[in-house]
Formats: sequence, C-alpha cells, structure tokens
Amino acid sequence: MKDAKTVTADGKHFELAANIGTPKDVEGVNDNGAEAVGLYRTEFLYMDSQDFPTEDEQYEAYRAVLEGMNGKPVVVRTMDIGGDKELPYFDMPHEMNPFLGFRALRISISETGDAMFRTQIRALLRASVHGQLRIMFPMVALLKEFRAAKAVFDEEKANLLAEGVAVADNIQVGIMIEIPAAAMLADQFAKEVDFFSIGTNDLIQYTMAADRMNEQVSYLYQPYNPSILRLINNVIKAAHAEGKWAGMCGEMAGDQQAVPLLVGMGLDEFSMSATSVLRTRSLMKKLDTAKMEEYANRALTECSTMEEVLELQKEYVDFD
Repeated sequence: MKDAKTVTADGKHFELAANIGTPKDVEGVNDNGAEAVGLYRTEFLYMDSQDFPTEDEQYEAYRAVLEGMNGKPVVVRTMDIGGDKELPYFDMPHEMNPFLGFRALRISISETGDAMFRTQIRALLRASVHGQLRIMFPMVALLKEFRAAKAVFDEEKANLLAEGVAVADNIQVGIMIEIPAAAMLADQFAKEVDFFSIGTNDLIQYTMAADRMNEQVSYLYQPYNPSILRLINNVIKAAHAEGKWAGMCGEMAGDQQAVPLLVGMGLDEFSMSATSVLRTRSLMKKLDTAKMEEYANRALTECSTMEEVLELQKEYVDFD
C-alpha cells in the first residue's frame, strides 16, 4: 500500500503529496508513501535562524529535500513570512491586520525584501540539479506580482549560468491560490504559470471574511460551502484549459469529506500531512471518478449551503 500508486476504482491516477517544514520531514513523507512534496514551507529556515539564512545554508537545505525525494517532485514555497510569522532580525512594520498586510511575496518583490528574495531564488536554482524542483510564490493577488517574481527568477538563472553554475532546465514555476482575486482570474494566470496550488486555509477565510482562529466566527469556516467549491472548480478548470495542473496544499486536501468532491472536480495533486496519505489513498480506491464528477457538478449547481452538499454526498459516497 505504501508504495502503490494512487488510483480510483476506475483506474484514474491522482498524485498524493505531503507538506513539510524542514528537511527532516522527508523521512516521514517517504515512510507514508507520498508521491511528492506538495508544499515545503521554507519560512522555517528563517524562523529557526538568528539571522537571514545564507545562500549556501539554504542551498544545503533544498538539496537535502530534493535528494531525499529521489527524483520525485518537490514544490518549494518561497518565504511566506509576515502575518503570524515574524522574524526578530527583520524589522516588520506594525500593522492593524498583518494577515492582509505586508507579507509573503509582497515582501519578496519589494525593495525591502529584494536581496533576501534573490538569495533564496539563487539557492533554489543551484539546488535544482539534485531533483525535480517546482517553485511556488505565495500570496499572489495580481498578475504583475507574479511577473515581478518570475523576472527575478529569470534574472538570477541567467546570472548563475553566466557564472558557470549548473541549473536544471525543467523547473516549473507556479503560484499558490489563496486570494479570491487570483482564483477569479485563474484563466489569465494559467496562461503564464506552470501550475496552481490552492491554499484553502487562507482562501476560505479570505472568501468568508472570517478569521478561522476566532471561535465566534468559526462557523463561517466552511470548506464545503458552494461558494468555496465554485472558486476551487474555477481554478482547476482554468488550469486544465491551458494544459497546466492544479494541486491543493491546504487542510482541505486531506479532508476525507472533501476528497470525493475534489476528485469529481479533477484536482490533479492532493498535498496533506504525511500521516493522512495512506488513509486518503484507501478512500480514493473506492471512488469512481464518473460518479464523483456527477456529485461535484450537482453540488456546484444545485446546492446553496454546506449542509446541502454534505447531504447530497450520502447518495454518492459510502465511507464505511
């Protein structure tokens, strides 16, 4: 089971990946039979350091993960600091609402974060020859933000090649979809990115305007709400229309109630905690994709509440 491919009852393959925070987590990814790393949260390199990690320090960390995955895909998210992830050695502005403020890619493409971002991109590019690297930019709202980050990638790749440093020529560059504006404009993003990975944790709370850590509004954190499902479906369909793939790295990807819906919508890659991989593989083996597609289409067009979606699920999925 651990080394089996993830296929549905009718033989369709889906990629099951795992989320990690450090190179040490790769052992758990392999032990649980994941087919890829779908999210490497690189901010822990910064948070576990007394100063900005150097290019060489980052290179060693990325190399360790890529080599540890033995050629399987590794999606590395560029630094996602800000919000609740502060660095004592980086002077962040005090903000009323840091989750909607100066964070993640917004820092990377700013004058303040440019040197830090270029160091990370160079380290990633150098490590790319040790495996199958995919780079993902977080917190993208506008196409011009992606273009600015991609320009840094292109410039540093050209610089390294000019220096005689080897760089892989098959690096995919994509974005995390966690802002509704990007989800709605996915058809335009899909023309320029190599892939999408949907970060449902933030996408849900931004769509519902509800802090998922606030108990008084926690009832609004609804992964199966038709509004959320329509955004996700829009992203997947936009990716496929351009021949690109769409994954998910939020908690919803490993949610057993959500998996049948996501299979029905055609999500290509599911990334979750490593301990959820085998359970999800078992569930997928029971699902028929045509049946799940019918369920998803009905949920998207006929349901107006989360409760209706889950009630409809009983007609299509037997979890026993």
